[in-house]
Amino acid sequence: MSEIRRCALITRFADERVSESARMLTENLLARGLEVLAPEEERNRLDLEGVQFVDDDTLAQDADLVIAIGGDGTLLYAARLVAPRGTPLLGINRGRLGFLTDIMPNDMLAGVEAALAGECLRDERQLLRAELHRQADHAVLRGLALNDVVLQTSKSGQLIDYDTRIDGHFVNSHGGDGLVVASATGSTAYALSCGGPIIEPSLEVMVITPICPHTLSDRPIVVSARSRVELELVARPETHAEVTCDGRLLSRMTPGDRLLISSEGRRITLLHPQGYDYYRLLRSKLNWGRRSFDNAD
Repeated sequence: MSEIRRCALITRFADERVSESARMLTENLLARGLEVLAPEEERNRLDLEGVQFVDDDTLAQDADLVIAIGGDGTLLYAARLVAPRGTPLLGINRGRLGFLTDIMPNDMLAGVEAALAGECLRDERQLLRAELHRQADHAVLRGLALNDVVLQTSKSGQLIDYDTRIDGHFVNSHGGDGLVVASATGSTAYALSCGGPIIEPSLEVMVITPICPHTLSDRPIVVSARSRVELELVARPETHAEVTCDGRLLSRMTPGDRLLISSEGRRITLLHPQGYDYYRLLRSKLNWGRRSFDNAD
């Protein structure tokens, strides 16, 4: 890793859970003589002299290291910003679960120091690309996701019907609340709550998981990351659906539109502290064998 001179903080200083950690880290970085960048929208909440407030595009383009302080949602937002440039991303956990933000507040300064010294483990993660081809205006809307691309009903209590194809081959006609197409990273997010499998994050695969399927035999499928998944709504009265990328709305979707999901060539680089162990993380976050593994941790 090249020398780090500019650090960007992605956080919400208005959130009491994270503001104390964010302010402490900001002061530490400034004392080291580093340039600190923060989102323009936080200008009125952070009154530390020396912080540069810039727009999101400048923040991601100019930083040598991006530090996300919050929950996994904060890191997912930061991932979208750094994707074009591939800036390394470090996550400080001030959220609830923290599969992606794996440095705890008590270890924050030590973790950042290791990142600045080039002593963290680099972990490259696959991104997903979504393309929604709209029939009405012939527009093509594009989005990136680290966790998942989701097609779901936008009207509570109403099912949607949709067809799936993989690499041009018809798979099935589904009925239910929708479908999650997740990366290996996203297998522990929404897809997991829908009954999908846990995938080791280095595997080049996508997980296709129905959301509340109307047919009990409609099960998750794991396919190669080289595959292309195509979804199309079946025309039914009062069909309401939407497409999200990592929980962020891409667009409404109507019958006749086509949603294409594939692996993106670019990757996200996450930084982990020395000793990072994915399986220990699973045990901790999912409370596996708590008594059996107390001594192992």
